[in-house]
Amino acid sequence: MAEDDLFASQDHTAQPPQSGAPAASRAPLAARMRPRTLAEFVGQQHILGQGKLLRRAIEADRIQSLIFFGPPGTGKTSLAQVIAHQTRSRFVRLSGVESNVADIRRELAAAANRLANAGQTTILFIDEIHRFNKAQQDVLLPDVENGIVRLIGATTHNPFFFVNSPLVSRSQIFELEPLGESELEEILRRALADPERGLGNVKVRIDDDALGHLARVADGDARKALNALEIAVLTTSPEPDGTVHIDLAVAEQSIQKKAVVYDADEDGHYDTISAFIKSMRGSDPDAALYWLAKMIHAGEDPRFIARRIVICAAEDVGLADPMALVLAQAAYQAAEFVGWPEARIPLAEATVYIATANKSNSAYMAIEAALADVKQGRTLPVPVHLRDANYPGAERLGHGKGYEYAHDHPGHFVAQDYLGAFRRYYEPTDQGVERKIKERVERWRAELDRAKQGGQQPQPPAPNSKS
Repeated sequence: MAEDDLFASQDHTAQPPQSGAPAASRAPLAARMRPRTLAEFVGQQHILGQGKLLRRAIEADRIQSLIFFGPPGTGKTSLAQVIAHQTRSRFVRLSGVESNVADIRRELAAAANRLANAGQTTILFIDEIHRFNKAQQDVLLPDVENGIVRLIGATTHNPFFFVNSPLVSRSQIFELEPLGESELEEILRRALADPERGLGNVKVRIDDDALGHLARVADGDARKALNALEIAVLTTSPEPDGTVHIDLAVAEQSIQKKAVVYDADEDGHYDTISAFIKSMRGSDPDAALYWLAKMIHAGEDPRFIARRIVICAAEDVGLADPMALVLAQAAYQAAEFVGWPEARIPLAEATVYIATANKSNSAYMAIEAALADVKQGRTLPVPVHLRDANYPGAERLGHGKGYEYAHDHPGHFVAQDYLGAFRRYYEPTDQGVERKIKERVERWRAELDRAKQGGQQPQPPAPNSKS
């Protein structure tokens, strides 16, 4: 990597940006307004509030290696720079996209030199660390473990899935959350008031609804909000008195429509479908419809959504309302047949039906218990009287002997041993339709118990030893 490459300017002892610098004036507003201290940092109070672990570690200069993950524009890079400044460390930035093993080795060697000769620690910030392959991540391990560098990785991906486990185990993981609208409004107002780094030297009047629109549509992304504000101010003609007036119409033109953070094979995908299923299970049709709408807006495959609806119908509604599974399967077929955008209608119908249906997971729990028994217990042989008797020679083996045909008995039920051992997997609930099922099952089980106690239970003959 050349000395004057993209990251050369980032290899320095972190200091607050100097006002009036030409480079700073050319930088985008979002870059100029990066916080310089913890006091200027807005948001992430769940990890940076007074008394929180990360804040205490920063203030005491007891930072170890860290990984920050969260959506774009939540302050991952800014927080790393604040930490470097607060701890008076050298800040070196590498890119998970552009840097190679040679770049990493060179920076690690420089960090070791710096620590040995000047006693200064190095914060090695790696943006998009999830893009490093295993070999690149492994190069970091010895120096991270020995304290030669303090690694701070930033990623929009869940590090437990996308970063090598040895590196994860040596780092503290902190999740950064999307900023709230009030926090984004605070950041925008600071930018408007700051004469050195922001737009304080421009006479700007922004309507409250315009400011609120920028904060809302930015969807938790401070960079997006600041970029939109800068575009609005720089492209709006001043009024006769020199005032730049930002109204709602200007704000709407300055920021793209709200984007949904949702990647088809990443956290947003799995988190959203998880919330969708749990909302249906929890009988909240409004929440379920919101998560459904988010997936629709993001362009999710309708078959993926429909499959989860089918699973939820069987697992969580179950026998309390057997029609739920029928409707879910019909919605799957309809969605597959019509595709977007019409698929939203049968999917919404099935979603609301399942969310508002009586719930029972008895069938799910029953098969889980039976599977555990099969996997862990002794394999039970099929009772001889239940074995296939539809072939020549079956009678000689005794197969089928003693079997009683249920339809030949009153109520189409006969107390008969169907397993050869006592097992109880299915425990019906009192929910919905299953209440009637429970009554029948309890009656049949009582008859089986009476038959066993009275010796009326048909006893299958012993297997033919010559078989």
